[in-house]
Amino acid sequence: MDNPNIDNPNPKKEEYVIILDYLKFGYVNPERPTAHGKPIAQAIGVDKFTLIEVTPKEGVDLDIHDKVYIGSGKRDKVNRVKGLLDFENLTATSRIELEYAIKEIILAHEDIYVKFFNEIDSLNIKMHKLELIPGIGKKHTQMILEERKKEPFKSFEDLKERVPLLGEPVDMLAKRVRLELDTTTVKRGKNKYYMFTQVPSRHPANKRKKYGKGRGRGRKQGNRGKKPNNRGKKPQNKPNSENKE
Repeated sequence: MDNPNIDNPNPKKEEYVIILDYLKFGYVNPERPTAHGKPIAQAIGVDKFTLIEVTPKEGVDLDIHDKVYIGSGKRDKVNRVKGLLDFENLTATSRIELEYAIKEIILAHEDIYVKFFNEIDSLNIKMHKLELIPGIGKKHTQMILEERKKEPFKSFEDLKERVPLLGEPVDMLAKRVRLELDTTTVKRGKNKYYMFTQVPSRHPANKRKKYGKGRGRGRKQGNRGKKPNNRGKKPQNKPNSENKE
């Protein structure tokens, strides 16, 4: 596994995924009748946290939190990778298991994420990339930068001991990953950056939110910018015919 900001900034196909939910009899969703009755699983990639749908091989049942191979070689459990999965289409079970799976992935690759804290650079002159992680402010960032100059961090425990009041690094990283995966809300400010996941090719949910908000604002403010509607009003520069003598 390579951290996207350190070793591998380019898009990459996942080779292993962790199962978030397995539906043995397919989706029970009137909007997706073609999927009904066919076994399917929702999963998350261990390399770039990509959300993916897969179908198992015949006679194979997948368990939640199973780590399965989906690469180009011979697969023992997965028959086909159906494609990418939108966050908004995650099942209730998948949403519950998502945070646990993200933490599991981070802990399994602790050396990569410790390396992230040791080598991550600045975003711009006003903000460091560390400040994009929930729970890390300017004071924490300064302490991290000072401590890593003395000696690189060796583990999450080492990081917590040398940076007091930092909190749990795994929890903070997991929150950031989930925030990046969530395409149901418009991303602005610190939330618009992608540090650990691949940038989505499209954001249909964001577009709907954005355009809808704009239309609503225009109506509430009296259709500002539109020409006034004078239909039904009598011209002021012409006398009323009923008053003519």
